[in-house]
Amino acid sequence: QVQLVESGGGLVQAGGSLRLSCAASGRTFISYVMGWFRQAPGKEREFVAATSWSSGDVYYEDSVKGRFTISRDNANITVYLQMNSLKPEDTAVYYCAAVPAHGVYMPRRRHEFDYWGQGTQVTVSS
Repeated sequence: QVQLVESGGGLVQAGGSLRLSCAASGRTFISYVMGWFRQAPGKEREFVAATSWSSGDVYYEDSVKGRFTISRDNANITVYLQMNSLKPEDTAVYYCAAVPAHGVYMPRRRHEFDYWGQGTQVTVSS
């Protein structure tokens, strides 16, 4: 059974940084795409970033490009989201997600991912 466990959320001032972690277990993830989504109160869950575990290809939502970096650690089967220059509008619950890859296609819609973590809260104060 796939398990995704996020950690690393917290309260930070605007301009600060946080690194989120997603520990994955229950599968061999080499053929998976791993993603990060976020959901602010009263809003839809939205795509943030994704990476192919096998190729290392990455894709970002426009508003986080240049500020957020998604990466993976093969040895620890962990995916990270390094978030720099945080803004109050980045405040949300951040979720890790996973789905088996289909060729080179990089999914970025909520319904395209099969597995989800429980989420970790990120709050950015102004």
